Amino acid sequence: MHFVDAKGILTGGKGRFGMNIYRGCSHGCVYCDSRSKCYQFTHAFEDIEVKRNAPELLEQALKSKRQKAMIGTGSMSDPYMHCEEKLGLTRKCLEIICKYGFGAAVQTKSDRILRDIDLLEEIHKRAKCVVQITLTTWDDRLCGILEPNVCNTQRRVEVLDEMRKRGIPTVVWMTPILPFINDTEENIKAILDACARTEVKGIICFDMGLTLREGDREYYYQALDAYFPGLKERYIRTYGNAYEIPSPDSGQLMALFRSFCRDHGILYRPEECFEYLSFLPEKYRQTTFLDDMAGLRTENNS
Repeated sequence: MHFVDAKGILTGGKGRFGMNIYRGCSHGCVYCDSRSKCYQFTHAFEDIEVKRNAPELLEQALKSKRQKAMIGTGSMSDPYMHCEEKLGLTRKCLEIICKYGFGAAVQTKSDRILRDIDLLEEIHKRAKCVVQITLTTWDDRLCGILEPNVCNTQRRVEVLDEMRKRGIPTVVWMTPILPFINDTEENIKAILDACARTEVKGIICFDMGLTLREGDREYYYQALDAYFPGLKERYIRTYGNAYEIPSPDSGQLMALFRSFCRDHGILYRPEECFEYLSFLPEKYRQTTFLDDMAGLRTENNS
């Protein structure tokens, strides 16, 4: 890993901000879209770029904002990679979010998030916190191939259950689903059953398939050659150089997914899930006079 001083930490606006403390990832997921060349990495993907001044930048940004909002993290790089154990930058940023009364939407595959469960619970008490966990592959052996350097699906389900016990709402990303690998009714049903047991608020699944583009396609095909001999050639015959790679069984699997979610009262339309992740109740949005005074004292004492 290497360290940089970033110029800014928040992106977006209009009620929701994004934040990536790290750039790159050590999880080694074979399908990772963040490897794509369009993201213009100038360093090896596994050579994690650490924005060492992220907490300072976040504090400067939040203490000057008149309206509170949700702050999401984890969309591009997991905030709970191995380096977080030593650096603790994600925790420091969550502490600042909590201090200023903002909401948090945290996306991860890692059980390291349990280290911060008390802090996440406090954020949810003061505003709103949503934990997002990716589940793609119920079989632990297969999960170890597809997502090799992070905890398995069973452990992630335990994380969901721990969040449920604390009253912290959760959303599952059931994506990507890889054609001819984990695109089976058995796999999808097992994941959905786990989501129901842990009372998730929503499940994000755009389609049963994945996307491939320059950069991540080559990495994915290397994994297919290593673990699924002959499957790369099948992909090429079936999909050519397409960006969208739907499962041949996408129709019936999506029907199963939608029906299950409707029956269990789980949000499943992507726009509804994103609206939920972005929504901070109005009573938490407005900065109060006491908040202003706390921010002023912080600024004067720094």
